[in-house]
Amino acid sequence: MKKSKLVIIIILVLLIISALCLGIYGYGMTKVSKESQKVEFIVKSGASKIEIVNQLKNAGLIRSKNALLVYLYFNKDLNLQAGNYELDRNMNPKEMIEKISKGDVLIKTKTIKFIEGKNMKDFINLVKEEMHLNEDEIKATLNDKDFLNTLIEKYDFLTNELLNDNIYYALEGYLYPDTYEILENASLKDLIIKMLDNTKAKLSTVDLNNSNYSIHDLLTMASIVELEGVSAEDRAKFAQVIYKRLELGMTLGMDTTAKYVAIMENKSVNYLAMSPYNTRRVDAGMAGKLPVGPIGNPSIEAINAVLHPSDTEYVYFVANTCTGENFFNVDLMEHSKKARELKTICATN
Repeated sequence: MKKSKLVIIIILVLLIISALCLGIYGYGMTKVSKESQKVEFIVKSGASKIEIVNQLKNAGLIRSKNALLVYLYFNKDLNLQAGNYELDRNMNPKEMIEKISKGDVLIKTKTIKFIEGKNMKDFINLVKEEMHLNEDEIKATLNDKDFLNTLIEKYDFLTNELLNDNIYYALEGYLYPDTYEILENASLKDLIIKMLDNTKAKLSTVDLNNSNYSIHDLLTMASIVELEGVSAEDRAKFAQVIYKRLELGMTLGMDTTAKYVAIMENKSVNYLAMSPYNTRRVDAGMAGKLPVGPIGNPSIEAINAVLHPSDTEYVYFVANTCTGENFFNVDLMEHSKKARELKTICATN
């Protein structure tokens, strides 16, 4: 009788201890907070399960190290993966371990904004600042012939015209100006491909088949129109002037092309510069010709203006440098008169 009583007592004690252990384990596996509080948690490559559990405890994300170690002991098949995770104090330890075992890492992104009309030097400065890349490294990527040939094979709007030795940067005019969200660890090539994908999407919205000019020529014209005109009406007129001057075998006479050479060469503006970009040259070298390539990266609005120029016959234009207003003329004498008038107005204001 006494022996059976002792057995019962031992069983009761074991049940109480088991219940107590289960209670402690259960409590240890509950969330530390009812309120959401996100925490960035980094699992280093090669970290052991014990090290990760210690990290979770030190970060205040779990109640009990022992409880979680027990859970991991009975779930040995779980493979905890290295990476950056976003955990929450209102997650229980099991949910955290499941996230880490799935490799559900925190994806960090950054935003880069490239503005209409900006050129590749602007792009280099932007990337240098936003992506913390070395300038020489950026230029090496932009001038990498193997990379460029890969892009030409991938995108039908890119052709061997880009590889002309007289072009400063092959992708000038082709990187669509927009706001881009990229992974924080994205490479420059990743960004370029994302931008070219956007260019492809934008070009798909317009009809390029009705033009006698190549896409390269159209983007070259659009890059000039982007810088010369602000309003949609002016852009369409500038596009018409470009077509008219090409038809008449005249030089385009656009200040923006000479300024582009100055920017690329780090020199003051020289309208006599014998550059295949400079349409203000006084010799006949650029008569009836477009610059060798775009002078900036145009918007879809500028591209549309080139595809749909105004129904006018303007040959000349002059800007009021005080107001930015543009005046167009068919007659050279009227154009010269307007230019003198504007010069006098600006000089006295």
